[in-house]
Amino acid sequence: MASGNAIRGSRVGAGPMGEAERGESAPRLRISFWCSNGHETQPSFASDAQVPETWDCPRCGFPAGQDRDSPPDPPRTEPYKTHLAYVRERRSDADGEAILAEALAKLRGEI
Repeated sequence: MASGNAIRGSRVGAGPMGEAERGESAPRLRISFWCSNGHETQPSFASDAQVPETWDCPRCGFPAGQDRDSPPDPPRTEPYKTHLAYVRERRSDADGEAILAEALAKLRGEI
């Protein structure tokens, strides 16, 4: 049952705040950005602020640009590489065979 308190859930000093209490807000610009999925985002910037070239789309996370007809390409994600894949990038098969032969010689006590 309600206790009859009309301001329940309010705190001391809470009330409608307007321009008089906060001060005047800076003039704003709303700039449209489009991602490669066709999502439009319109963040607001101060009129004297520098507008960035790209903006992250809040719906899909892809970069968005100001040109609707040619939005930025989505980032390429490279697949996970194993340690062996990185080693194969750095060494040729001949290098690998030479290293293996040297290691086997050490194990056999030849070196």
